[in-house]
Amino acid sequence: MSKPSLPSGTRDFGAETVRKRNYIFSTIRQVFETYGFQPLETPAMENLDTLMGKYGEEGDKLIFKILNNGLNDPKNADRSRAAFDQVMSGKNDKNLTERALRYDLTIPFARYVAMNYGKLTLPFKRYQIQPVWRADRPQKGRYREFYQCDADVVGSNSLLNEVELTAIYATVFQLLGIAVEIRLNNRKILAALAEHCGGVDKLVDITTAIDKLDKIGLEKVNQELAERGVSEEQINTIRKYLSVNGNNEEKLKQVQELLGQYNEAKEGIRELEFVLGYHQPDNGNSLSASIILDFTLARGLNYYTGIIYEIKAKGVQMGSIGGGGRYDDLTGLFGVPNVPGVGISFGVDRIYDVMEELGLFPAGVHMGTQVLFFNLGEMESRRAYTLMQELRNKGIRCEIYPESAKFDKQFKYADKKSIPFIVILGSKELEEGNCVVKDLGRSIQETITQSALSSFAFE
Repeated sequence: MSKPSLPSGTRDFGAETVRKRNYIFSTIRQVFETYGFQPLETPAMENLDTLMGKYGEEGDKLIFKILNNGLNDPKNADRSRAAFDQVMSGKNDKNLTERALRYDLTIPFARYVAMNYGKLTLPFKRYQIQPVWRADRPQKGRYREFYQCDADVVGSNSLLNEVELTAIYATVFQLLGIAVEIRLNNRKILAALAEHCGGVDKLVDITTAIDKLDKIGLEKVNQELAERGVSEEQINTIRKYLSVNGNNEEKLKQVQELLGQYNEAKEGIRELEFVLGYHQPDNGNSLSASIILDFTLARGLNYYTGIIYEIKAKGVQMGSIGGGGRYDDLTGLFGVPNVPGVGISFGVDRIYDVMEELGLFPAGVHMGTQVLFFNLGEMESRRAYTLMQELRNKGIRCEIYPESAKFDKQFKYADKKSIPFIVILGSKELEEGNCVVKDLGRSIQETITQSALSSFAFE
């Protein structure tokens, strides 16, 4: 029998890791709820035509397709072989696959809104915390199965939504203790850049190439643009655009000078100024220092139409730990046009890696059992069980060692599980109505009455 293993890009999570991840989940969920968002869940798989064509050429390649049932039926052999040939040639075939694992939470959300539009109270604010799957090359911070935490608003054009989503990002990372840069751009400015370079039909080519800037560098971006049919003169314009620098005010001025003659650029600049205006130091908040205009930010997904986000953690080599933006006609892909929307996403797995590397998890967040009752015999364990249930009813996490064993074995069990307290109830304590409480962390112990145990401070 071969040694068991995991699929590449996936991981098991032990108790300590799960508790730390739950700490991140609960922090994000608390902030979402504070801002009036309500929970939603969608299936792990979607119909293939729901997903395909929504993420751009690069994204579509990363969708995990699910084989249809019955492909191993000998009666379907010829049909299956023909379907595989179709897929190998770059085409989809419903005889082979009609479903896929969800690539993100935004497109399934848009599908949900389209299917339930008449029942929703608009604007509809939802959050979703579920795993997604991508057939990407696994590396540090990049997995094939990972969680996303999304918050979206549909049915409103107001830029106050972008203001609040920016504040949500800042609040969550402040609570988690992660210093971040909240990077903003606007797809309308990128559309103006495309128009300046020959037409809006070049937008996808330009944004797809720019989105790789951090990974492959400027020269290779220029090379990719040339391969996509962008002229040398246009590449020089894009190079000038990508060299915009300074503080937020200076960057806006430079973009205004370069693209201000285009209406889309004017609109994009106005929207950015609106969001920045709500997060100035003179408005009594401290978010302004973490908000950075980054005009190299492109977000390769084609459905974004306005302000876009990307979150970078300071002090650690890691890709983005969050991103999102406005997508004013996403539901139009599903037959319900003209429904404005905007949303953000948290990359929980990368956030976890950042917090581990920087040592940001609070002490005790991974603690499970607080109190271990030693098992010293049948009569003793019966009384210990009664006392343990009283503690559990008060919310104290307890367990009793299942067998009557030597002290050394039970002490080792508590040590390996990092249980901070043990309660010893032997024949003497049973007769006297007492019990011994040991604080393993501080190496102290005291004898108290059994009736006082429920009020003991296990801290």
